[in-house]
Amino acid sequence: MVGIALTYTTLGIDALQVSVECDRTGSMQFNVNIVGMPSNSVKESKDRVFAALRNSSIPHQTSRYTINLAPADIKKDSSALDLPIALSVIMNNGQIPEPQLTKIAVVGELSLDGNVRAVDGVLPIAIAAKRDGVDILIVPQENAEEAAIIEGITVIPVTSLSEAMHYLRGEAPIPPAKVDREKIFQVLNDFPLDMHDVKGQYQVKRALEVSAAGGHNLLMIGPPGSGKTMLARRVPTILPELTLDEALEATKIHSVAGYSKDFKNGILTTRAFRAPHHTISDIALIGGGAYPKPGEVSLSHRGVLFLDELPEFKRAVLEVLRQPLEDGIVTISRATTSLTFPAEFMLIASMNPCPCGYFGANIPNHECTCEYASISRYRNRVSGPLLDRIDIHVEVPTVAYKDLSALPSGDTSATIRQRVNLAREVQHKRFEGLGIFNNSQMNSKMMRKFCALDDASHALMQNAIDKMGYSARVFDRILKVARTIADLEGVENIHSDHISEAIQYRTLDRKYWS
Repeated sequence: MVGIALTYTTLGIDALQVSVECDRTGSMQFNVNIVGMPSNSVKESKDRVFAALRNSSIPHQTSRYTINLAPADIKKDSSALDLPIALSVIMNNGQIPEPQLTKIAVVGELSLDGNVRAVDGVLPIAIAAKRDGVDILIVPQENAEEAAIIEGITVIPVTSLSEAMHYLRGEAPIPPAKVDREKIFQVLNDFPLDMHDVKGQYQVKRALEVSAAGGHNLLMIGPPGSGKTMLARRVPTILPELTLDEALEATKIHSVAGYSKDFKNGILTTRAFRAPHHTISDIALIGGGAYPKPGEVSLSHRGVLFLDELPEFKRAVLEVLRQPLEDGIVTISRATTSLTFPAEFMLIASMNPCPCGYFGANIPNHECTCEYASISRYRNRVSGPLLDRIDIHVEVPTVAYKDLSALPSGDTSATIRQRVNLAREVQHKRFEGLGIFNNSQMNSKMMRKFCALDDASHALMQNAIDKMGYSARVFDRILKVARTIADLEGVENIHSDHISEAIQYRTLDRKYWS
């Protein structure tokens, strides 16, 4: 008899159903052979599986076992195959009724003593199991809440191999895992930080509001201690509320990457804020590896990617940001497969104006001592094409004493978010059926339709392009930002004051790089 157990393996951020087939032939010598393109970690599972069977006091024959992972043309790389392999062996030995595993999928890693350990990628597995019509999904207890987020499938948490076996034999019923979805999403977007805490910097907070309203990328330039990092960490607090679909989409990526176990209730409840160190490699930033995993740009999906001290990043690392900034996806190709990870994020970057940080700051006892050549080299680490893809450039000055000594002032994050939400609602209606959700995603055809200019605005734009020498990409991004400013004011047409403010957000690249 061939023992068959259904399971899943992750492929990118999705899951693929795998059938684990165990066949046994009479032999006095014990041997296990796993076929079906297993990775080294899957090949090692035979030692974990049979040690777990022995230490769980589950008898098995001393025979030659062949375990096939179908389909055989897909590489399998997951310790989550341990538990289904063990159950297929038990079924092959006649200890589990054959019909039991036809509509049941199983995932879990085994320890040598037979306990079941948590695995990565359970949320996409639960989504795929529901799609494939699986009735019951058996998962490690630590992953139960994550899987139970998905409605329409029964999630059974187990702690050991013997517990899973007795459940499948009908000897020990296990209550399904339950989560209160309404309660979970009542705490969505619950942040400990608030924009109200930031003293002064009203112009920068205005630029961040425009950036959040239209999904625009933003670069802050200012001396050390001016509050660039403090402002950046509060950007998620003014972004639109995270919807259930967005939460599931973002959690799938974190689940595959192995971070979902850190989330309360197994789901991402606030927009991601990723701030990698400047020593990060290009693969860690963009994703990849022998078995491609999502990088920081994908982990920032629907959230914020913050690059502090932008010129300190390696030039090659910064240049790989071009595709995700332009297309919102990352495509990683290998000899056997090509995977696409979503990467729709807001890039918030910060930098000093020079290596010492005090160029043009006019701070007593902190005069800039950098030579012109070193300043030029420092700034040129950020290429022109990358700068063109950052919609808003804003200067962050040193905070004056009167602002530092005063009580916090200005709007709270909740108030700013209300304005941002109203602007986003306008954009959702405008782009309904077009496959985009905010102004930063508009293509040329959409811009001709939704960014029409009056005569005064045309004159302003012509003057800016002729005198500043902006590229065509910068021209498009100025129009997109102006469209967002108009949406924040609740007006249908773009006016000259909207164009003027949008052009103002593009003057710093000429001040510091020309």
